[in-house]
Amino acid sequence: LSDMMLTPAAGVILVLTWIHPSYALYFHIGETEKKCFIEEIPDETMVIGKYRTQLWDKQTSSFLPSTPGLGMHVEIKDPDTKVILSRQYGSDGRFTFTSHTPGEHQICLHSNSTKMALFAGGKLRVHLDIQVGEHTNNYPEIAAKDKLTELQLRVRQLLDQVEQIQKEQNYQRYREERFRMTSESTNQRVLWWSIAQTLILIITGIWQMKHLKSFFEAKKLV
Repeated sequence: LSDMMLTPAAGVILVLTWIHPSYALYFHIGETEKKCFIEEIPDETMVIGKYRTQLWDKQTSSFLPSTPGLGMHVEIKDPDTKVILSRQYGSDGRFTFTSHTPGEHQICLHSNSTKMALFAGGKLRVHLDIQVGEHTNNYPEIAAKDKLTELQLRVRQLLDQVEQIQKEQNYQRYREERFRMTSESTNQRVLWWSIAQTLILIITGIWQMKHLKSFFEAKKLV
């Protein structure tokens, strides 16, 4: 590896792979349970979430596709805890939103199980796929709509990735600035607390000296 040469193009590819990926997962949810996820998102970034549900079947001891009546409620909050999306979906659904404030966004899901006697006391498996930034673009559809060649499409992808990298870098600078402001505020509080402790010690020392002097004078030792 020490003899390998990293070309500029390879460096660009390595950087491009660093940007926000899409990810998929599944989790189990109870009848009245609510699951929330924290996603750090730059500002002006589109997010697409897709999910599908499976209901536990006791007879077959396996998860089967949910009935159409069983749905999920999706709620999205921005870093200021402002609700930017709150909507009821079906057993399979797709939700989208665009961030306007950089930071931690809260994505919460819970079922409408109270309306489904079939689910009462049961268990639900939810498959969730979240895509962020340029991963939300459907490039085959874009190529067909705009009649792009393969090269033009690849350039479009690279431009979108570069734009997403810039958003990520801006977000990292935003986080660093907030961290710096927090550190400076903490250091200032520590400084004032140290000054206050020093003043308290000085005042206590002066009071003790006066008290001892009064005591010795009362005992006629001075």
